[in-house]
Amino acid sequence: MSALVDLGDVVDDHTGLSRTVLEYSMEMKRTVDRAKEPGFDASGWDGIAALVAIDEFLRVGPFKDTMDWPAYAAFLTAWATGSYWECSFRRITEHGHLVVLELEERMAPGDHDGAVNSASIFEFGDDGRLRRLDVYLQMPSGA
Repeated sequence: MSALVDLGDVVDDHTGLSRTVLEYSMEMKRTVDRAKEPGFDASGWDGIAALVAIDEFLRVGPFKDTMDWPAYAAFLTAWATGSYWECSFRRITEHGHLVVLELEERMAPGDHDGAVNSASIFEFGDDGRLRRLDVYLQMPSGA
């Protein structure tokens, strides 16, 4: 297994949709950190929303739960205001309009305190905007 590295250490090694996904993930970290500030609300996700096809977006979570953009922004807001989150890069693969990003994610507090491995599939439209996000997680047994 390769060593885990920060996203910022690999973003300049990538172009195209892979770079967009890495920038999305780095903006996610910045926004989660800002979410602890007083008055943070769903508009705080505007940096992420700029990359998203808002009217088409669908997020499918690890429990096959689905959310459109407004529901996802509300979900993120509720989660981020009380959670710490960081990640390390594992791998990224791009094919056509799809990018698969593998991370080790660390978060607290929450239902799964500690580290999980994630694989997220980002599907982009012809306009380069994110249309669909599928999230898969690995976590220790009993988590």
